[in-house]
Amino acid sequence: MPEKQRGRYAALAIAAVVIVVGIPLWWKTTETYRAWLPFSEISELDSLQLQLSVDIEVVFSRGTLTPEQQKKFPLSHVNEKEHQVDAKTGLRYKYETRYRTATIMEEDALNQPTAAEADLSLHMLSESSCGSVVVYVIPESSTLLPEDVKVYVGQRRTALLRSPPFKTSWNLKEVLSNLDVEVEQVVSTMSFGHQDIVAALSNRVRMTKVTKESMADSMRAIKSSPGYEITFSLLNPDPKSHSLHWDIEGAVQSYIQPLLNKLAPIANFSVDSQILYYAVLGVNPRFDNSVSAYTLSADSLSHVINPVEARLGSNAASSNPVLNFLLYVPDAHHSPLFIRDHSKRKVPSNAFHSPRWGGIMVYNVNEMYGPEAERPVDININMAKVMGVFLAQLRLMLGVQHTHPPTGFVLQSPGSAGLADWELDRLLWSRSVENIATASTTITSLAQLLDQIGNIVINDNIAQQVSSAVTSLQSAVAELEAGNLAFALQYSREAILASERAFFDPSLLHLLYFPDDQKFAIYIPLFLPMCVPIVLSLLKIVSEAKKRRADKQAKSD
Repeated sequence: MPEKQRGRYAALAIAAVVIVVGIPLWWKTTETYRAWLPFSEISELDSLQLQLSVDIEVVFSRGTLTPEQQKKFPLSHVNEKEHQVDAKTGLRYKYETRYRTATIMEEDALNQPTAAEADLSLHMLSESSCGSVVVYVIPESSTLLPEDVKVYVGQRRTALLRSPPFKTSWNLKEVLSNLDVEVEQVVSTMSFGHQDIVAALSNRVRMTKVTKESMADSMRAIKSSPGYEITFSLLNPDPKSHSLHWDIEGAVQSYIQPLLNKLAPIANFSVDSQILYYAVLGVNPRFDNSVSAYTLSADSLSHVINPVEARLGSNAASSNPVLNFLLYVPDAHHSPLFIRDHSKRKVPSNAFHSPRWGGIMVYNVNEMYGPEAERPVDININMAKVMGVFLAQLRLMLGVQHTHPPTGFVLQSPGSAGLADWELDRLLWSRSVENIATASTTITSLAQLLDQIGNIVINDNIAQQVSSAVTSLQSAVAELEAGNLAFALQYSREAILASERAFFDPSLLHLLYFPDDQKFAIYIPLFLPMCVPIVLSLLKIVSEAKKRRADKQAKSD
């Protein structure tokens, strides 16, 4: 074989190996691995349509209906309301009301001397499901409620409603229609309100859709999280004068732990405490001659937290949000110390709170000892007084919103539990919707990011977390629609955990990968010296082939 032909075949063989083997091998070994993601299902989550279903049971006691009307029980009625929050978010409220007459045992429970005892007796008979509302209609002449009280809302999920005056000539439809207004007021008090739900959607919708009051409640409450750290700190700026003793462990068990036990479905809580000596406030209080005491104005309270916060420390082992509750005992030279509001009036609790941070209470001890007392003075702090303030602040921080019932309503105090069952339900509705809104926003933002930047690696772990978040979101929405509030909250928590793990995964950092222009800058010096001889050889072969074809054609002519 001539040398020239052998060189031609060698160039073709090298070019074939480069094209058939080299380029595919290089492409495969340098491609960005991107696991499959359910983009179609994620795009559906961008348009969120939530349905919240509430089960309502209206129970008529003896003396509220005629025998003829009672024969038509039991029966049910479904009422739906729709609200389009914005172009991509809609809400539908479904109220399924069942009407029936009271059983013999329920009649006995309603014969208790007080409404609180009746509420407890009804709870002992049967426990209502999470998110439901039970309204017992009692006769207008009943002595169970005071004359000026129309509705009594207990600690559980039951309410006592004094029957409005019914005409004996009315049929059952007219009676129920006349009762619907009162029942709707009870449900709006014990269950979710539209503005509360819209405020929970703040991660998706503009806050202009929310009333000022709901916006204030939403901004005050700490954002939803799988867990929270609660820290109680005793600040003693003058240990030479005051030897302070506080039974914080017993106080937490008596006042705080019952509330945390009820909130266990929402998040995990850990509680710790500390005593800080020589810790002073960041501002100097002013002496007010009119009351012979030192005062802190409302304008100066914002400057109190930062200097104190530097002394509090933080739990580096946990990424959960921290709620701080500080008990400050003024030193002997600045006692007594009182907090004034914007109207220059003394705050009754002598405490204030900072949204999403915690609260501070000033505890004066100057009246507990005389000027001749031996220093340091032993002082036992009244923990019942202190924990009453901290418990109220903790409820606000965790999102237990103020309820403003209509005229004639009486709301029973939650007592030692710190939270009524219906208050817990209101919080569960808001948290479930907030978790769904946050998780859907997180997962759709992640999908858009990965779709726009093609050279980010999507490993199997991220794909699994994304799929888990999407599945949990779909389950949470379905459970809300079915009225299963407890399961909806559980799935929404799983969704927000999975979505945040995927979104904040370190492997998704775009800086770990080279953009296309940098890749070309790296590969050209490697491949160009090898490709130039091959390309030139191929061009020479093509040129020679064309020349031979032209010579043959000329000879044939």
